[in-house]
Amino acid sequence: MIIAEYVKDKPKLKKLLLWMMVPINQQRPRIWVRWLVNPFVHRKGKGALIRRRTRKDVFPYHVFSLGDESLIEDFATINNGVGDVSIGKRSIVGIGNVIIGPVLIGNDVMLAQNVVLSGLNHGYENTELPPSRQDVSLGLIRIEDGVWIGANSVVTAGVTIGNHSVIGAGSIVTRDIPPFSVAVGNPARVVKAFNSKLGKWERVSQSNLGMVQQEKTTEENEDR
Repeated sequence: MIIAEYVKDKPKLKKLLLWMMVPINQQRPRIWVRWLVNPFVHRKGKGALIRRRTRKDVFPYHVFSLGDESLIEDFATINNGVGDVSIGKRSIVGIGNVIIGPVLIGNDVMLAQNVVLSGLNHGYENTELPPSRQDVSLGLIRIEDGVWIGANSVVTAGVTIGNHSVIGAGSIVTRDIPPFSVAVGNPARVVKAFNSKLGKWERVSQSNLGMVQQEKTTEENEDR
């Protein structure tokens, strides 16, 4: 965003603008930002719906976009305070979801109830400061097209979940999940993968997962 780039190297101006937009000790924008600025900055597609009881902690200095015919259910929280949040077409953000940017969600994605996607981590290395006062680190979460994430799952910063993959309920996803996979557990591990040669889903052991991923990468490169 142009505003963010302009004030990045101007700490005094940045502090003043943040004070104008965000109440002290709060993480949501002031009313005038929500009603007078955000509607002209953020994109909401045709037929897209954000339920009334959604908490939108979105600011004009980062992207927030919602694609055509997508839905954000009640009691969800969307926060782009430290990174962009972009949601594609015909995607569903379920009841009680928490999405903290940077997060990129593709088309036809389903997020069930109480899913957490957080592209932000707090530092903890300095023992003289609490984590809440230390610098944050960011890692883009990328949810590709056609993904289904089960209820009460958590996706951590920097993770990519590949096209048409399924994450079982209650899973903690700490590393990339390849396309056309089923992953479950804490930490989430791939237990099924689609065999394109046989045209069916097969159980996958961790010993041959690397071979499956390599075959898929080769097939994708041949298609390009």
